[in-house]
Formats: sequence, C-alpha cells, structure tokens
Amino acid sequence: MNAPQRRTATVYRMVLPDHVCPYGRKALHLLARKGFAVEDRPLLTRAETNAFKAEHDVGTTPQIFVDGQRIGGYDDLRRWFGQRLPEPGATSYRPVIAIFVMTALMAMAASLATLGSAFTPRAAFWFIAFSMCVLAILKLQDVERFSTMFLNYDLLARRWVPYASIYPFAEALAGVLMIAGVLPGLAVAVALVIGSIGAVSVFKAVYIDRRQLKCACVGGSSNVPLGLVSLIENVMMVGMALWMLAM
Repeated sequence: MNAPQRRTATVYRMVLPDHVCPYGRKALHLLARKGFAVEDRPLLTRAETNAFKAEHDVGTTPQIFVDGQRIGGYDDLRRWFGQRLPEPGATSYRPVIAIFVMTALMAMAASLATLGSAFTPRAAFWFIAFSMCVLAILKLQDVERFSTMFLNYDLLARRWVPYASIYPFAEALAGVLMIAGVLPGLAVAVALVIGSIGAVSVFKAVYIDRRQLKCACVGGSSNVPLGLVSLIENVMMVGMALWMLAM
C-alpha cells in the first residue's frame, strides 16, 4: 500500500538583507509541524516584493498557498488550521496570571534557597512583595498612560491629580522595603494607605457604580477589566501591612 501523499504548501515571504519577515518564519514552522511539504519562496528585494503584491493584489507578505489555493497571511493560516486568534482590544487576564504565577515561583525559589523549603510563611510574604514590585515596574514603564487610566476610578487621584503619578513609585518603594526588611514602619504606612484607598476605589467603581473600566494595575496599556484583580492587588497590600504590624 502506498503511503498517503503529503499536502504541499508554498510560502512567499520577504527575505531582505536588513529584514527577514518573522511571520514568514512562523508560517514555515507551522506548516512543517502540521506535516506539509513546504516550498519556500523568498522575496529577496523590495522590488520583487512589491511586484508579487501587485500580481496577487495583496497588501502584505507572507502569503501562503496550499495545493495551489491562496490561504492568505500568517493569521489567515492559523485560522485555516482552526487556531483561535485574540480579537484586537479584547479583554484578557493573561498578563495578570503570568505575573502572579511568576512571582509565586520566585518567592518559593527564594524561600527554598534561603530557608531550605519552598513552602514557608516567608514565601507567602515575598510573593506579595514581589508582586507589588513587578506590578510597579509595569506601571513605571509609562507613568503618563497609567495615570490617565488610574484617574478614571481612584478616589484620591480624582481629588488630587499628582497622586496618580506618585502611586507606582509608592507601590515600588513599599515592595522593595518589604523584601529588604528595612524601614518597616514606612513600608507599612505606604502599603496601608495606597492599598486601602485603592480597594475602596475599585469596590465603589465596580460593585456600587457598576462601571465598565479597564484596570490600570498592570500598566496603562492593559486590556484587563477593572474588578477582582485590582481589588486583590490592593487587598494584598493591606494584608501585608497588617501582617507586618502583627509581627
């Protein structure tokens, strides 16, 4: 019995001296992974690329053909294979999940290295402090965008605008002091103030006023909806401050 013939695909992709299209490489990899016999057709000059676009009446490369039928670009190929693509501007909790998973692993690793066990009260303490620092980093990447989004719901920032720009620095300061174990009084005061105001602000905006807003907790360009995640961030800060007061 003859083996079934592999389906063939042709990929036209831009390969210039100063630029190799990453989507073309992804298309080649995806087709090979799906078991296709792939013919790679690199477009080596701008003129050759423009001529190809004009001939096929397309605006972008790569362009993928399967058994002689044009599928389209890399995203079109993924859809053709039935893969799900995120909608532009769609809300997503993925950034927050990635942050909390990584900070939890960092905290357990630090605890294992210093205390001999990954599961200790100190690991939980570091998890919150590391999370505060990472969330602060994301806000500090673009304080202007963060502050604009933050002003939509934070009660203190809406009364005193500079607080929106101060907040990420305060969160970073509290997190670093907690990790270092220095100036605990200052760390507690900062965490307690910004966490309490934040928690009340989020609760009012989401659960009382029923407003549909984007959360500024992971920076000003996020598509995370305001709600439970931001509330958890602020409650964690308050909980950390109270924990330190009780120690």
